[in-house]
Amino acid sequence: MHQNLLQYKKYRYFKLFVVLVIVSSVLYLSQGVDQPANGGTIQGYILGITSAVFILLLTYLGIRKRSYSSNMGTVEGWTSAHVFLGSSLVLIATLHTAFQVGWNIHTLAYVLMLLVIFSGFYGLFAYMHYPRVIANNNKGGLQEDWLEELQEVDEKIKILSTSCRSNVRLVVLSAIENILLDNTLYKQIRGKDRSKVRLQSESKTLVSNKNQEKVIDILSEAIPNSTKQAEATALNEILSLFSRRQRLLKIIRRNIQVKAFLKVWLLFHIPLTIALLAALTVHILVVFIYW
Repeated sequence: MHQNLLQYKKYRYFKLFVVLVIVSSVLYLSQGVDQPANGGTIQGYILGITSAVFILLLTYLGIRKRSYSSNMGTVEGWTSAHVFLGSSLVLIATLHTAFQVGWNIHTLAYVLMLLVIFSGFYGLFAYMHYPRVIANNNKGGLQEDWLEELQEVDEKIKILSTSCRSNVRLVVLSAIENILLDNTLYKQIRGKDRSKVRLQSESKTLVSNKNQEKVIDILSEAIPNSTKQAEATALNEILSLFSRRQRLLKIIRRNIQVKAFLKVWLLFHIPLTIALLAALTVHILVVFIYW
């Protein structure tokens, strides 16, 4: 996908990027004869109008990606255009400012634009890289499949635990009840396993069961001490199921973590884009009213 985006239609948008860089540079350098370079010259206005149009086009990509019935080009084509137009916009808008910045709405719009563009570069990386990470992590499955299998494993463990001693059954059931799939974005990003387990019925204290290791250790020690064949058989099956459970939880948590990275990007990129559009609108109104 990375190559397709950059090479789309035989480098169509890369060629456009090169043309835009050359034309905008020539426009900027053509200033200075009658007055110094600035955003108020004819060339400055052309660069400014081009920048504004490009910002609106780039904003449209978010809408186009969700308009599956649209006939206005492919998502792949829009994304390729997004990359190269966004890259050229950094230069075009900078030349429009004529490198003049200050504490005003004009500079605010410019800074917001840069933040949106560079956060967009990260978003491009994320949407090209993270789906591959998730696919490798899932190994052909889906998050819904793993959650369903986890539930099935837990039900089997509960049934098998009825053949075990009460203290072992307590630990097993406690481990099932105290897996914590994080529901806050910060915890999801950290991806830390905070699973707990209760070791004694009379104690309310929960100890760490990170990666299900505590329960697996307890089961491994309990098997040789079994006095009944039925219990030994059940413990062996439960141990095998907890090993599978260990793997399932790793897959599920990793999927949650990767998706959290994308959520964080959206939490920054979308508000920044809205702020940019607002600042751009004010910038244009101020220019036409006072200039």
